[in-house]
This record gives sequence, C-alpha cells and structure tokens, in this order.
Amino acid sequence: MITAITYFTYQSGANPVKDFINSLETKQKIKVFHILNIIIKYGIKSIPQHIRKLTGMPLWEIRILGKDNVRIIYFFQQKEMIILLHGFIKKSQKTNPNDVNIALKRFNSCT
Repeated sequence: MITAITYFTYQSGANPVKDFINSLETKQKIKVFHILNIIIKYGIKSIPQHIRKLTGMPLWEIRILGKDNVRIIYFFQQKEMIILLHGFIKKSQKTNPNDVNIALKRFNSCT
C-alpha cells in the first residue's frame, strides 16, 4: 500500500513537479490532486486506467486525461512511496523522449 507521495526536489530546493502542477489550470490541478488522493487512500491498483508502465525502464506515468493530457512520471521507492519526477502536457501520441530523459536523470540522482 502506498503510504506517501513526494516530489523530486533538487538540492537547491527547487521543486519542478510542484511548479509544473501549480502552473496548470485550476480544473487540471483538481484532477491531478484527485488522482493523487485516490492513490493514497485506495492504492495505485485502484486506478489502472490512469497509470502506465514506461517500457524498458523502472518508471511509470500517471495519465490525467482532458482538454490537455497531463502526464506525471514517477517511480516506486521501497514499494510504499511514490516519487514524482517530472510533469508535462502530452501533445502527441508518442511521449517526447526529452520528457523521459528528464525523468531518468532525476531518477538516477535519487538512486
């Protein structure tokens, strides 16, 4: 069971995922926090339509659908904690490799 969701934070204190979420429109923010609350309350398996494993890597993405498709890439730390690594608006069918690379760099700095 997930007991905590935390944001990736640079040593400088910069918090890019939190900044991304704060930059979203109110309706999108509400959707993001709603999904995160469901994960904490009921577990990650309660929302299979909103999560997807990224092929060939230890990363997953939360998918928030709507006018703009919001994605947040994360990983599991010790099975009980999720670390949110990178957030972006997905504009095409395929995930931009730059977004995956950003998440991978942040993942590597955490492990």
